[in-house]
Amino acid sequence: MMIGGSALPEALAQEAEEVGIIALSGYGMSETGPVVTLARSQPEDTVGVRCRAGFPWPLVEVAIDQARGGELTLRAPWLTQGYSQQHASDALWDGGRLHTGDIAEIDADGAVRIVDRLKDVIKTGGEWVSSIELEALLTAEPGVAEAAVVGIPDARWGERPIAFVVRAAGPTVSEEALREAVVARALTGAISRYAVPDAIHFCDALPRTSVGKVDKKALKETAHPSALFAGA
Repeated sequence: MMIGGSALPEALAQEAEEVGIIALSGYGMSETGPVVTLARSQPEDTVGVRCRAGFPWPLVEVAIDQARGGELTLRAPWLTQGYSQQHASDALWDGGRLHTGDIAEIDADGAVRIVDRLKDVIKTGGEWVSSIELEALLTAEPGVAEAAVVGIPDARWGERPIAFVVRAAGPTVSEEALREAVVARALTGAISRYAVPDAIHFCDALPRTSVGKVDKKALKETAHPSALFAGA
């Protein structure tokens, strides 16, 4: 089964494997037509390997623009050449490559790994924190069905991460338990110590956009101290 539209959490892929479903991750966007990368499935592959965005399709050239924070850029014969507004087209094809708006890394074997959306990555304490990485960590914890992380402005640190969690059925997971799990990962160096969220809000469901993606703009508005969130 191929999953796209957003990052494939390792916890979800692991659950699928336990019932005999091999989930693979692919990557694409409206401007790329079909998908442009796809993970491969080999018997020896770990779940983490299959959750990468995968390898470029034939005729697709991928590169990382370090000058733009590690943004993934593409070239292929069939990519969208522009929009109705010229300034948007210029931004899309700056430097002769299609700019995806996604931060990515290219592993030693040539596979693409999506780190975060440029607009969603959190800059705190002078370090970049991936919301996707933190969401995957939280989702892997028992008792968590879904998680979303956003950055909110902070006078001292620039931004600070705030997490929203939907509990799974069964034993109730606490904010303290989730915070301890994140701190434990930070102590091992697996994530930055700045990634430990300032708050974890529990909710009945995450807000969605018209295409079913988590509405992080709505979550950022919710994260304001004066806002109330159902189920918190």
